[in-house]
Amino acid sequence: MRSVRTSVARRRGRRDVLVATALVAALAATATACNSGDDKAEDKPAATASQGSGQDDVQVPGNIADKLKDHGIDPDQWKSGGWRNWDKDKWLSEAKDFVNPVIKGLWKPDRMKSAKDPDKTISAKDAAADQGVTDPTPEPVQAKAEKSPYHENAAPVGKVFFDSPEGSMVCSGTVVKDVNHPGKSNLVWTAGHCVHAGGSGGWYRNIAFVPSYNDLNKSEAQLSNATTSEIAPYGQWWADWASTSNEWISGGDETGGAGAPYDYSVLHVKPEQGSKSLEETVGNALAVDFSAPSAQSVGTMGAWGYPAAPPYNGLSMFKCLDRPGRLSLSPSLPTMYRIGCTMTGGSSGGGWFRVVDGKTKLVSNTSIGPSDNTWLAGPQLGRGAEALYENMSKKYGGR
Repeated sequence: MRSVRTSVARRRGRRDVLVATALVAALAATATACNSGDDKAEDKPAATASQGSGQDDVQVPGNIADKLKDHGIDPDQWKSGGWRNWDKDKWLSEAKDFVNPVIKGLWKPDRMKSAKDPDKTISAKDAAADQGVTDPTPEPVQAKAEKSPYHENAAPVGKVFFDSPEGSMVCSGTVVKDVNHPGKSNLVWTAGHCVHAGGSGGWYRNIAFVPSYNDLNKSEAQLSNATTSEIAPYGQWWADWASTSNEWISGGDETGGAGAPYDYSVLHVKPEQGSKSLEETVGNALAVDFSAPSAQSVGTMGAWGYPAAPPYNGLSMFKCLDRPGRLSLSPSLPTMYRIGCTMTGGSSGGGWFRVVDGKTKLVSNTSIGPSDNTWLAGPQLGRGAEALYENMSKKYGGR
């Protein structure tokens, strides 16, 4: 559903406690287990779709340059603007074809502020196709503004920027823990449609993550002449590796399609400047819950993100808390979670959190929603999502 189109590390100890307390407090009031249901995700382990890219200020690394050349693309031209060529034969789509060399200074404050939403909406007809198990449409839940500074209340949350044929786009994302590199994670969780166009296209370009975007929640007027450090206080983090499900690559489309229940992605990122890990820099990361709990067994889920389509402007972080229901797009597809929420485009990819044994964990991400912005739906993260995450952590996490 929800992206929007354009076009300093500190001491960790106290902040970890603050962030954990803030997120748990937001969710814990009604986060109690209920009777279990029968909607557990039936996603099977799928081959991970991932590939890496290099960095370098002037040259594209040799292995990435070779990949570009294999597709008839001049590496120097790519970094000089050739990435804007979206011809079908130039738009790399296979899992192995992902390239995202760092272009320093590309994401300037004005360019970030003007990024728009590659909205993923679902029609009322599609939503009513209750061939599987679907609960009644939830009542809208008014999104609430997160307290600032964001690094003290929701440090793992940020914005994902990327370029598409339609212009510069924005989604939301979450810093997640890396089980093989504790305390030093460089992994970001977001939606598949924030990195790859699905069956009709290929990998998006210039993908970068900005944690705690506009940390102090300044107004548009206050940010009129903002510096990069004001709007991106913890820097810009470029994706040098990306993974999404093969089901999204083959079946995702403009309204989610058959790829919606598999609409998730893991990014491995590196700083445009500096050497510390993302987790060390922002001071927090969330574990991912791959148990795919039934909607009926979860008291409350909360969705966090940066809605950018009206009436929002993409500068502020919002959240919605609701008891999840079930949404089935087809009896042959895994059931999705659905909550009432008025967040609009730009919130796509934002994490859904729940409390497990007193700890906040990521359990889903925003994928699709209706045109009237009354609810959000996200995939259940089962064995397939876990395999994708583990592959990313083992193969690329320490790079």
